[in-house]
Amino acid sequence: MRILVVEDARALARSIAEGLSEEGYSVDLSHDGEEGLHLATEIAYDGIVLDRMLPGLDGLTLLRRLRQGGRRTPVLLLTALGELHDRVAGLDGGADDYLVKPFAFEELVSRVRALVRRGLGQADNRVVLGSLELDLGARVASVGGVVLDLTAREFALVELFALSPGKTFSRTAIAEKLYSEEADLDSNVIDVFVGRVRRKLDAAGMPGSEVICTRRGEGYRLDPAAAAAKGKR
Repeated sequence: MRILVVEDARALARSIAEGLSEEGYSVDLSHDGEEGLHLATEIAYDGIVLDRMLPGLDGLTLLRRLRQGGRRTPVLLLTALGELHDRVAGLDGGADDYLVKPFAFEELVSRVRALVRRGLGQADNRVVLGSLELDLGARVASVGGVVLDLTAREFALVELFALSPGKTFSRTAIAEKLYSEEADLDSNVIDVFVGRVRRKLDAAGMPGSEVICTRRGEGYRLDPAAAAAKGKR
């Protein structure tokens, strides 16, 4: 899942980006409101962490313009202004959640995770597709109770498919979700990741190439029927 962080305090922005990256998110950074609005308008992010006080264009104005332009991307607003009327202004301006500085990073991650999950129509952290189960909070995937040994990026790939079962993702769309704008990718990197995940599903007793199937000329999709038919090869 891809997140945009718009924060002018560069040390804090880097800290947030590094922490979210460790959680398996792809993160783009912006340090001013004008650039942040441009990125948020041009790229389909799964969530935005937005500072309220920004140079060039303040966070609330950015948020209002984003909503006026039809973008419904979930937004977590960060601010040092913690009074009730400040929180109300942020929420009324289109924010989905509000976090007052200073904050614990664990809380920020939890709120981002909840925003992204709700934005995709997922009510809780547990996703079950046949014998394939994901715990989005713990970042753990299992097959029939057997935990899969996935890297953060591999889990993010499985999460992307599992939250939209049956939807075909092109290689470009997958790369945009898993990597930041600055990433320099080999042409076959997505195929490599899909191959690794398939082999790990196979090792757990689930037909990997059937569960994550190839649509020739289109990309990859998770077949929920195949996920429900563990072991039937």
